Amino acid sequence: MTRITPATLPAELHKAADTVTRLLAKMDDASVAESSELPGWTRGHVLAHTRGIADAMARQLEYARRGETIELYDGGMEGRTKAIELAAGHSLAQHTESVTAALASAMSAFDALGPDDWQARIAYRDGTVFGGGLALWRELTIHASDLRLGYGPETWSRPFCEHLIGFLAARVPETYKLVLQPTGLPQLSIGNGGTSIAITGMLTDIAAWLAGREPSLGSLRATAAADGVELPELLPWPAAQPAAR
Repeated sequence: MTRITPATLPAELHKAADTVTRLLAKMDDASVAESSELPGWTRGHVLAHTRGIADAMARQLEYARRGETIELYDGGMEGRTKAIELAAGHSLAQHTESVTAALASAMSAFDALGPDDWQARIAYRDGTVFGGGLALWRELTIHASDLRLGYGPETWSRPFCEHLIGFLAARVPETYKLVLQPTGLPQLSIGNGGTSIAITGMLTDIAAWLAGREPSLGSLRATAAADGVELPELLPWPAAQPAAR
């Protein structure tokens, strides 16, 4: 398993940000209002959220440099929701300007970190700057796929999928142990329950399913005691404390 470290994370963040920027360039004004992969959200909603999370993480780092913490979103979750709804209907030019500026601000903030800065405390998940960087990596990568612009989960890298699987192990119900058997790769288990279910398929499909997204390659199979079974119902996305995801 490839382990992401503070030394390797900035490059991954830049790749994810560059993907969002490239996808923006593929859009036109009409496509902004079209549906995304997220129920009830247009592409404009996804872009507004992308801008919001990038700005929010840059703010986390700004306060961390002072030895202070601040809630993830200005105005909390209510402020986040209002900001997304207000910006969702913006023109492509407005989204391009705001998202590009937010990504540049976040990338600059992470690029400026010294070796000791990654463990500074932030409010997000009562964690560290490094944890915030991993969260931004997840958000940018997953929401790029949510735009439905030809960059689905099948494009996710092996390091990203392996990180995501580890993060989302908390979604496995306590009664289950999932034995993940990605095609051509070593198997791994998540969950500690007494009922074992084997999940086979492409690594990207396994990661997408755990993330609540449609596995784009259609390769997933679940078996228990050698019999085919339905994929188990997963728990909600891990809650962020004290700030919400």
